[in-house]
Amino acid sequence: MTGKTVLITGTSTGIGLETALGAARAGWRVVATMRDTGKADALNEAAAAARVAELIEVRRLDVTEPASVQECVSGVVTDHGALHAVINNAGSGHVGTLEVDGVEVARRVMEVNFFGVLNTTAAALPHLRATGGRVLAVSSVGGVVGQPFNEAYCAAKFAVEGYLEALAPVAAAVGVDVTLVEPGAVASEFVANVGLPDDRTAMAERLGPYATTMDAYLTRTAGAFATAQSAHDAAAVVVTALTSERPVLRVQTSDVARAFIGPKLADPDGSKVLGMTSAWIA
Repeated sequence: MTGKTVLITGTSTGIGLETALGAARAGWRVVATMRDTGKADALNEAAAAARVAELIEVRRLDVTEPASVQECVSGVVTDHGALHAVINNAGSGHVGTLEVDGVEVARRVMEVNFFGVLNTTAAALPHLRATGGRVLAVSSVGGVVGQPFNEAYCAAKFAVEGYLEALAPVAAAVGVDVTLVEPGAVASEFVANVGLPDDRTAMAERLGPYATTMDAYLTRTAGAFATAQSAHDAAAVVVTALTSERPVLRVQTSDVARAFIGPKLADPDGSKVLGMTSAWIA
């Protein structure tokens, strides 16, 4: 065991579940959180099969409820004496467009994917300063390249990228490292939870003038997810970032993800930007 404790949000499925298992295999005490602990069976069964159940405990945390976040973080520090890392993984996708969805949908998406990261990070920072710990956030290539019909989701991920990139040199000055992890297409329940209707005819009626372009987008996306990275492999990159002696600001989980952001991002690991902005507060 490393003697270190990590809190991970959104661990009931996908990257979060696999990250919890991977961190435990690496010897970390894992506090695996989820909004509904009634959905913990898959994680508990996988932890037992991997023989790391004794290193994983499930606690309730809803990233959209600051009181829930504070209670969970305080409880972890009380029970384990310290907190060494937090991994902001909880999130939800949304496919749609502004004219059809309206602004309130975007607010809800931002609440989970952006303000949820801030709620958890803010609660953890005092404890991470005490341990020289680190903040990680599972972002997305959609936080670098805006994608059609992912307007609200990409806006939230862009916000996470901008906020944590700006926070990184400030946090580093008090001993806390910040890393953004950017997956591309990942085979998990995340896409299934987006909420697209099975009936494309009904969807076309709802989307009106946007129906044809949405259909083209969904066809293209189905092809991308046919060769999606596994949640296990994406989580392995998160765990590497957690355990790295020299963490970088930004890391992608696959060659596909790196190629996707390549046309937009000439500083793939963020070292040039961070080197520049760190000098401003040296």
